[in-house]
Amino acid sequence: MRILHVDNLMIRRYGKVKVGTGRKLFAGMIRNNHKVLEFSERDIARFEAPLKIRPIGIPIANKKLIETADNFRPDLILMGHCDMITNETLLEIRALLPNVKIVFRFLDALWIPRHVERIRKRMGVMDAVFITTGGEENLRQFCTGKNVVAYIPNATDPAQDDQNNAEKTEFERDLMFCGVAQEDDERYPLVKNLHESLDPTMRFDSFGMHGTPPVYGLDYDQVLATSKMGINLNRFEGWPLYSSDRIAQLMGNGLLTFLWDKGDMRRFFTDEHVAFFRNFDELISKAKAFQQDDAQRRAVAGAGRAFYHEHFSGQRIIQFMIETTLGQPYSHDYIWSNEVYR
Repeated sequence: MRILHVDNLMIRRYGKVKVGTGRKLFAGMIRNNHKVLEFSERDIARFEAPLKIRPIGIPIANKKLIETADNFRPDLILMGHCDMITNETLLEIRALLPNVKIVFRFLDALWIPRHVERIRKRMGVMDAVFITTGGEENLRQFCTGKNVVAYIPNATDPAQDDQNNAEKTEFERDLMFCGVAQEDDERYPLVKNLHESLDPTMRFDSFGMHGTPPVYGLDYDQVLATSKMGINLNRFEGWPLYSSDRIAQLMGNGLLTFLWDKGDMRRFFTDEHVAFFRNFDELISKAKAFQQDDAQRRAVAGAGRAFYHEHFSGQRIIQFMIETTLGQPYSHDYIWSNEVYR
């Protein structure tokens, strides 16, 4: 299949990039032997604009996407968070290529009203919409009668999540959390309390709040590679099957991962894969327990990593997206396939 992948590739960051699900899905397309062309709308808008003034380049980027689609003739266009590309541009592409399928993936949290509006803006021109939040009430609102709407998990890829900390015994820190948070974020006091409550023998580092800057690119890779355990914290917890892509980075690299026992994540994981906690005291208690029992830490982290790479690889997720969009029989037992709505 010929796929045009429209996403923010962060070329202009020159290597100091944020971890992107799009890169993992791109790898999955290649591993599934699809012919893929990438189009980085934000970079194109800046590079094509006079004096590199990106707002001036937005209409140019839209014209260049039409030109690219006309030249490449894709069977499927996969759209990431590409707000610069207008629906009018996509309709013009559809007029040029009547048989093309256009698909939108959305990774941000649905508790923010503007995110819901971004999906609503897109859903009328899409053949399929894929969202990293589950639940019929959350997903069916984006059904138009002409599209399909489905949940997808956050992807991993062996070339990007390339560490296996479950096999390591030497680390720079025992526990870590990376995430940018403001004072009104419920993660902010929790992380502060962790710094105050953990025993000094538990080496805990956090990045992105309380005066410590966030880490990106190689710096983030190094933090992941040198951390024994990690905490997966979302700004708000309890939304069905939702997590930021942090979960893929932690579990995919073999860190023993702590998850709030909310949001129905037990549909996917058991206590053999992750360390669930229901409150702050249980988080502290389990962190100490795994710190003292490294064999158990390695067993759970290893099982979690293997499970995540098996079921949530970009290769498997992209195949689910294609088969769901085209209405094809499923080639795998996708463990989230009951979250599809028409």
